[in-house]
Amino acid sequence: MITFISCLLLLIVGYVAYGRFVERVFAPDENRETPAIRCNDGVDFVPMKPWKIFMIQFLNIAGLGPIFGAIMGAKFGASAYIWIVVGSIFAGAVHDYLAGMLSLRNNGASLPELIGKYLGLTVQQITRLFTIVLMVLVGVVFVSGPAGLLEKLTAIDDWWWIGIIFSYYLLASMLPIDKLIGKVYPVFAVALLFMAVGIFTVLMIQQPAIPELTDGLSNMHPNAADTPIFPMLFISIACGAISGFHATQSPLMARCMTNEKQGRPIFYGAMIVEGIVALIWAAAANVFFYENGMSENNAAVIVNNISTEWLGVAGGVLAILGVVFAPITSGDTAFRSARLIVADIFQYDQKPIKNRLLICVPLFLAAATILLYSLNDVEGFNIIWRYFAWANQTLAVITLWALSVWLMRTRRRWHWVTLIPALFMTVVVSLYILIASEGFAFDYQPSLCVSILFAFVLLLLFYYKELRRR
Repeated sequence: MITFISCLLLLIVGYVAYGRFVERVFAPDENRETPAIRCNDGVDFVPMKPWKIFMIQFLNIAGLGPIFGAIMGAKFGASAYIWIVVGSIFAGAVHDYLAGMLSLRNNGASLPELIGKYLGLTVQQITRLFTIVLMVLVGVVFVSGPAGLLEKLTAIDDWWWIGIIFSYYLLASMLPIDKLIGKVYPVFAVALLFMAVGIFTVLMIQQPAIPELTDGLSNMHPNAADTPIFPMLFISIACGAISGFHATQSPLMARCMTNEKQGRPIFYGAMIVEGIVALIWAAAANVFFYENGMSENNAAVIVNNISTEWLGVAGGVLAILGVVFAPITSGDTAFRSARLIVADIFQYDQKPIKNRLLICVPLFLAAATILLYSLNDVEGFNIIWRYFAWANQTLAVITLWALSVWLMRTRRRWHWVTLIPALFMTVVVSLYILIASEGFAFDYQPSLCVSILFAFVLLLLFYYKELRRR
């Protein structure tokens, strides 16, 4: 437990120390008028209280990723704890904070608009399509998991729950942000936090044996030969370390903030809290694997067993509901983000509800089509999840490069803050798609060399363009 507790403390220290440093790099101005005040439209630009914005941001980003991803990542051993801590502090939280604050400085601009401003029109157009597809995939993967868990709790067929969740998604993506999302998210947050605190309390009381750094960082995965730590761990644990999906959600909250000083707790802080949730579930999963072996690959089953066995029937139900609410509250804002990105592309006024409906209907039809495929094919959902995970991290890479360009132009001496994570994650996503079975399935060593070379070429191109620009 020494490694677990140490990692937990490092996350907290990281928020206080490195979070404050990154805040100084950005230099927020508390007297600057925010988009929520300047562009208040009563639908998406709506001033809200900081604590409520934090709750919404946390639930937006804390879907199945920090729970299911951490559970699967725990199979790699103590390396999972290191990645959660290092990734959250130096990559994920920096990525979320700067993306959110840059949106705040650009009238609440959506992620593709920000990327286009700093990486050019071609990258912007690619990112627009890429992000919309990712948002639809998020909606799909974040409806299947909750529906399956609710079926276990109620014995009601998952198709009914899918219909109910999709109906909620439609309402949440269209109604003014303070009318539904702003009211129900605090309730959902209580269930999710109860789940995390409950599991953490049991860990502290029982003090079970879990992997320690003193055991080494060897790959403990049962299929280690075909599942190397690098890059598989860094794709498996995304939302608990760094996730491109987060940068699509931060602009939603940038449109509701009333003071730039709120950024560090809302953006950087929410990512650190998510890292803590991932750390807790990684430790709990290690206990489960120690007692039951690593043959179980269904994360929903593991969540169900841990919650009910550790917290009792009532506590288990509340804990599982927390896991249900978390992905649902990411799925609804994913569709909301997709709506706003489409509206930005066509400059389509979103104040009239009929305009929102015209965008949402095609998005939901596309999501329903993908969902039918995933449910009718045994491997369908797993394939969609893997593509979602890779697309998610690839979007984080693109965002980090855009942030690096902004820093190079405005805070030149600090551009390494995002450039180092950008280079690292570039190698991760490149290597993954080259060696994965759903990718090109190439050999590992040559693929690693190609990935490093690709990152190096991008680095040279980055400096060439930015120095030439001067």
